[in-house]
Amino acid sequence: MDIPVFLRKAQRNKGPLTAFLKKLDTLVPEDMPRVVAEEDQKVWIHIDCTSCAHCCKTMTPTFNAADLKRIAAHIGMTPKAMKEKWLKKDEYGDWVNRDTPCQFLQPDNRCGIYEVRPKDCAEFPHHNKKPFDAYNQTFINNIIHCPATYELVTRLKKRVEAEYEW
Repeated sequence: MDIPVFLRKAQRNKGPLTAFLKKLDTLVPEDMPRVVAEEDQKVWIHIDCTSCAHCCKTMTPTFNAADLKRIAAHIGMTPKAMKEKWLKKDEYGDWVNRDTPCQFLQPDNRCGIYEVRPKDCAEFPHHNKKPFDAYNQTFINNIIHCPATYELVTRLKKRVEAEYEW
């Protein structure tokens, strides 16, 4: 994964992709779940998260109470010690990493706590959330952080504009 090339493309195309997703807030093709599933399947043929890990380098997941308990036990700490060492509360009151890249990211772009990673990480990039259009703001935010999201939204825009009255 060539991150500088991805970042240039994502920055250049963020405006049109954002406009497309905002339009999906009000005008959603009836068979959108099928279209999303088909295009998402194509995305993963070309994207390997372990060759990238850009999300882990530039974003932070939220850690819910179950995540904190599970991860702390796995690494031999208390949830309190884990919070003190690595986390902070964000503007919404959620626990998030104090710094990026993530403290659990390994040099080979793999997660050092993959088996017990936060729910937010396990669900990222959230492409299978239902209904897809209810998460447009998430995808708008992720276009510049996740090559898979950038690719999916690019594919959806092209397909929806070609196949539907838009």
